[in-house]
Amino acid sequence: MNDYSELKQDVTTTAKRLAEIRGSLDLAQKKEQIAALEQEMSAPDFWNDQREAQRVIDENNRLKHLVEQMEVLDELYDDVQVLCELGKEEGDESLFDDAAAQLHDLHEKLSAFELELLLSDPYDQNNAILELHPGAGGTESQDWADILLRMYTRWAADHDYRVETLDYLPGDEAGVKSVTLLIKGHNAYGYLKAEKGVHRLVRISPFDSSGRRHTSFVSCNVMPEITDDAEVTINSEDLKIDTYRSSGAGGQHVNTTDSAVRITHVPTGIIVTCQSERSQIKNREQAMKILRARLYEVKERERQQKLSEIQGDQSEIGWGNQIRSYVFHPYSMVKDHRTNVEVGNVNAVVDGEIDVFIDTYLRQHIGK
Repeated sequence: MNDYSELKQDVTTTAKRLAEIRGSLDLAQKKEQIAALEQEMSAPDFWNDQREAQRVIDENNRLKHLVEQMEVLDELYDDVQVLCELGKEEGDESLFDDAAAQLHDLHEKLSAFELELLLSDPYDQNNAILELHPGAGGTESQDWADILLRMYTRWAADHDYRVETLDYLPGDEAGVKSVTLLIKGHNAYGYLKAEKGVHRLVRISPFDSSGRRHTSFVSCNVMPEITDDAEVTINSEDLKIDTYRSSGAGGQHVNTTDSAVRITHVPTGIIVTCQSERSQIKNREQAMKILRARLYEVKERERQQKLSEIQGDQSEIGWGNQIRSYVFHPYSMVKDHRTNVEVGNVNAVVDGEIDVFIDTYLRQHIGK
C-alpha cells in the first residue's frame, strides 16, 4: 500500500525533471525544424544528392524521435496525476498502487531518455562497428567469443537495432576466431562504446574432459561507422588490395570464387578483411567501412594520448586488464571492474541484459 503524501512528493520531483528536459529540448523550435526539413524532403530535386538527402532524413528522424519521446513521457506523467487525484477524491487507495506502478515505469523511461540526451560526443549517434577477438585458449576462448556474439546480437535486437555481419571466421571446432558486426541504429555507437575492452569468462569448460575450471578472454573493440569522408582521408595509392577464396560457410559460390577481400593500409599497416558477401564488390565496400573506422580510431587515440600527456594522466585497456568478469563457477556473478556493478544472474546477462553496465559506465564517464 502506497502513502499518498510520499507518492505526491515523488510525482512533484518527477515533474521538475520533466520540466528541465522539456526546457533544454526547446520543443517548439524542434517542431519548426521538422517542418522545414519535411518541406525540403518534398522538393522534386531532393534525391539529386543522395548523401545530402540521407543526412536530411536522418536529422529529421532524430528530431522527431526526441519530440515523440518527450510526448510519451508527458502522457505517462498525466496518467499518474489522474490516478493520484482520482484515488484521493474517491478514497480508493488501490489507485495509489496503480499510480506508483505507472510512476515506476515512467522513471525507467525517463532515466533512459536522460542518458540518451547525454550522448553528445562526436559520432555517438552513428552506427557501431563491433569486433570480437578471442585470446589464447583455443576452442574454449573461441566459444566464449561466440557467446559474446550472441549476447550483443540479442542486445541489439532488444533495442530494435539491425545487425550486419561484415566478417566472420569460424573456430576450428566450435565458436569463432574473429567476427566483425555492423550494428545499425540511432546512438548505437554511443551506447556500445561502453563495451570496449577485455571480457573475462570463468567456468567449467565443456571442452575439458577432466571437468576443470578455465579462464578465457575475448577482446571487444567498438568503433563508429564513419560516413563523413572529410573526417578520414584515404588515398587509393596507400591501399594494397588482395582477393582470395572465402573460408567457412557460405555456399558453393562463396567458396569457389575469389570473393573475399583483404585491404592493407600501407602507411599504418592496418589490415582489414571481409568475406561475408557473395560479391567481391560488396566485400570491398564493407572492408572500406571497417578501414575508415580503424583509421578514425587511430586518429582519436593519438588525440587522447596528447590530451593525457597534457593532463599528466594516461591509461589504456591492455590484454588481461579486463573490464568485466563473467563467472559461472564456483558461483554465478557478472562484475564490471570499472563501476563495481554486480549482477547475480549471469545467464540473463549473456542473453543480452547488459543495459545496467552500459548505463552506469556512461553516466560516470560522460563529460570526462
